Amino acid sequence: DRDGVNKTFSGLMKILFPHGEATIDEIEEILRFSIEGRKRVKDQLMRIDSTYARVNFSYTEPGGRDKAVMTLEEGEYPGYYHRTISEGDVELPVGEQPTGGNAVAGAAEPLLKEQHLMFQENQKGVTYDKLFGPYLKGATVITLTDPYLRAFYQVRNLMEFLETVVRHKNPGEEVNVNVVTTRDDFKGSNQKEQLDRIKDSANAVGVKFNYEFDQSGSIHARHIVTDHGWKISLDRGLDIFQHYEMNDAFTFSNRLQQYRQCKAFEITCLKLGSGE
Repeated sequence: DRDGVNKTFSGLMKILFPHGEATIDEIEEILRFSIEGRKRVKDQLMRIDSTYARVNFSYTEPGGRDKAVMTLEEGEYPGYYHRTISEGDVELPVGEQPTGGNAVAGAAEPLLKEQHLMFQENQKGVTYDKLFGPYLKGATVITLTDPYLRAFYQVRNLMEFLETVVRHKNPGEEVNVNVVTTRDDFKGSNQKEQLDRIKDSANAVGVKFNYEFDQSGSIHARHIVTDHGWKISLDRGLDIFQHYEMNDAFTFSNRLQQYRQCKAFEITCLKLGSGE
């Protein structure tokens, strides 16, 4: 498998960068592509014959961290992807549906744990409900820090995040959601108007929404912190989806997040100590 990856990688590098001018990011992209191609072949063979030895498809970054490589299908359909021919059509466990399904209704309570999750470019089946919902449930104060809540689509992402909060809170309880962001230098009045409209709307569904503009000009990190001890670090903030037609009410990608393609992104879920 390593020889196959090396041949593919070397061939692509010679074709695309004959003079060796590739950047680190470009080299990584080609390496992941080469590993993924070989992995697809190996995974297909293992579906036919489960006696094939398993292979760890990963690579090591210059800093020494190992990064696993998954195919898009593996991430989107984990309950089907590794099924062999001998297993037949086995019923999926509750809550494990091929497109993500509904993360709330009918799903078993997930076991919360600290974890680091990576998602690929063009991956589908990802939703705020699945990413954040279980970690938000039971919280009475949620603080979202994201310096980039300026453009309309970014504020719409915020609205969809609040929808996740509403779906996971107890109906009779009020949740405080505090947002820290930066003011748009060019369209600050539009930004404020949109956030004020969200604030007015949130009151009717049991969410006390507040926002503030950071004046220091130094916030860059994006994260969610809850008052019951979880912190979710977001390398892209809420901006995880590729462009989709927001004005077309008759496309499912407009209405349902699991049908949108993602950008490549990572999140880290951490349990905070009592003193943090």
